[in-house]
Amino acid sequence: MANTKSAEKRNRQAQKHRARNHHVISALRTQVRKAREAIGGGDAPKTQAELAAAVRLIAKAASKGVLHKAQAARRISRLTKAAHAKAQPAAK
Repeated sequence: MANTKSAEKRNRQAQKHRARNHHVISALRTQVRKAREAIGGGDAPKTQAELAAAVRLIAKAASKGVLHKAQAARRISRLTKAAHAKAQPAAK
């Protein structure tokens, strides 16, 4: 419970930020799920479109401070790696 005016204000701001961040994270998770489903489906044009949209959302979340830049880079890397691995069958 906030005891000062400044603490009350910080609580209000934190609630606004939390709501905004929650919306961004929710949209991001949905897009990443769509991209993973497209990767699993094997449809190359759809995979590229969904991957591009997911990468765009992840980068935007990082630029807004919702995700840490290293976490964003890791997520983009893993998603892109999965898409390319599915597109290029392993030639051993």
